Amino acid sequence: MPDPLTILYQDTEIVAVHKPAGLKMHRGAGDDRHQPFLLQVVRDQTGRRIYPIHRLDQPTSGIVLLAFNTQTAHALAEKFKQQQVTKTYLAVVRGIIDPMGSIDYPLTPNAAEPKAGQTPKPAITDYERLETIELPFATGQHATSRYSLASVRPRTGRMHQIRRHFHHISHPVIGDTIYGDGRHNRLFRQQYDCHRLLLAAVALQLIHPWTGLPLCIEAPLEDSFWKAICSLGWEVAIPGQWRADQGVGSM
Repeated sequence: MPDPLTILYQDTEIVAVHKPAGLKMHRGAGDDRHQPFLLQVVRDQTGRRIYPIHRLDQPTSGIVLLAFNTQTAHALAEKFKQQQVTKTYLAVVRGIIDPMGSIDYPLTPNAAEPKAGQTPKPAITDYERLETIELPFATGQHATSRYSLASVRPRTGRMHQIRRHFHHISHPVIGDTIYGDGRHNRLFRQQYDCHRLLLAAVALQLIHPWTGLPLCIEAPLEDSFWKAICSLGWEVAIPGQWRADQGVGSM
């Protein structure tokens, strides 16, 4: 039996859980039938049928929101579609990014296997730089390596949006094996024993579809992410509610 997931919020209509890095949202073609996936784990854990509203990439950790019925699922999906949900991520990226910025770059719907004739759809990602560091390790032609910690808020929800957008501005997310830089990923593996994508969904804000009340769901960083933050000396930049000592472990 897979380990239960941390439930961050639950009522009669909605449940929000913390997805560990490496856990798939649902079973794909060719996957081992014994391999756990998030929808199955949450269904077994709550004893109720569930409906996904949005998704996180397999290597990304953090908040996933699910509904217990189709009416709530439809209402929540509409809020995401109308950009009425504020999603906040933390990311470690290569280089020194601007103090604040917005990446406005359309993306095709299917990132992994773009199909001929696909029309890119609007995609906007806002970010704020929280910390920077220059390390005495050479990568490529430079004697040192520089990195930034960013708070990221995607306004839209395209496939791999944050990862593709930071790749577009030449500041890929560390640990990204698709859009990232292998030299920097290797540095983090060798120097900090960090073998994951340094991207996590830490906050979700919306108006509850039935009560009409504000709902703010937050999740501490997974232990594996927190270890990298501590290795870089960035602990003070992480708000208390997102620190790993609040109780979310790695898978």
